[in-house]
Amino acid sequence: MTVETRPTPIHGPAFAADPQLVYERLRRHGPVAPVEIAPGVEALLVTDYQAALDLLRDSDTFSKDSRAWQRTLPPDSPLLPVLGYRPTALFSDGDTHARYRAVITDALALFEPHRLQRQVAETAHRLIDRFAAVGRADLIAEYARQVPASVLTTWFGVPEEQHAEVVAAITGLIESGAQAGAAYGKLLAVVTAMVAERRERPRHDLASWFVTHPVGLDEDEAIRQISLTMIAGHEPTTNLIGNALLRLLTDARYAGSLFGGAMTAHQAIDEVLWHEPPLANLSAHYPRYDTVLHGREIKAGSLVLVSYAAANSQAAPPTDGSELRSGESAHLAWAAGPHACPARDPALLIAITAIEQLGSRLSDLELATPAAELLWRPGPFHRALVHLPVRFEPAAP
Repeated sequence: MTVETRPTPIHGPAFAADPQLVYERLRRHGPVAPVEIAPGVEALLVTDYQAALDLLRDSDTFSKDSRAWQRTLPPDSPLLPVLGYRPTALFSDGDTHARYRAVITDALALFEPHRLQRQVAETAHRLIDRFAAVGRADLIAEYARQVPASVLTTWFGVPEEQHAEVVAAITGLIESGAQAGAAYGKLLAVVTAMVAERRERPRHDLASWFVTHPVGLDEDEAIRQISLTMIAGHEPTTNLIGNALLRLLTDARYAGSLFGGAMTAHQAIDEVLWHEPPLANLSAHYPRYDTVLHGREIKAGSLVLVSYAAANSQAAPPTDGSELRSGESAHLAWAAGPHACPARDPALLIAITAIEQLGSRLSDLELATPAAELLWRPGPFHRALVHLPVRFEPAAP
């Protein structure tokens, strides 16, 4: 069998339309395959479950610091808003990583579950009231994107007039398109102003928590940690809600409606985390020296990404009910090892509550467009719908 030696593109509409087909081709290269993540930018992608775990847990061989690698990119590369180094937990190792991560985990611990659930429920009903009487809605733009946005901007104390700007900036930078740099710049401008204001007048919000945390973040560290937490809190949660709603609306086991079948919102979310993880390819690592990972020789400083989607699909439990499901939490959608996502619990709570509240109000939802005609947002890192149009019997607000 002849194996294609040129890197396989994992960006653009073709990849977004059917990524699993691309992952199948990549497996011909073995557990680690060469890919192109933007025109002319190559990387290695780990598609094997065990190889991914080994990489994610090996902080002795692999570093998270991208500075040497990013010097190979032009300064205006659209990949830099996602992969370019900045002083955050995502790009740090050892004691520095532990210091930054402590601020984030301490902040997330402030999300008291009952209070968070109540806030999400109130937000959900307010959003549903806007389109309930119309009988049609785009559940991405009008719901899935708005629920986590409302929660995060409220908790961080973002001025109300800047909520939409923050959401648009996060959405734009993660797509790694031509406007990614400008989008990240807009987010930084909002957060920079907030940090400066909180230095002078702290409030009872998360922005103030980052600024006044005992580890003593400097100005840039506080700005970057807040920006990272907002990006990581909004984009994956939006995609998780959208992808789970699509599964609820199209999978026969859910009887074509949110609560018409035997399966629950929690089960739909779990299946999405296995099969359509909201962040499909990330966990950037860079070998400290020339090494070998599951048979693939890797040069020091090379970019190595983990495909949560490909690795999960290799190890996922069956969805046909033929076997008991015992490995729900073994997927890699939250990564693993020292850099595993610390926001798992609040993200799950937000997504589950948002879906349950929508189903309690509009249980007769159905797609307004055939599933095969739905578009997915291009980009190497995420798995996200452009729109999710639905129709339903109009209901009173």
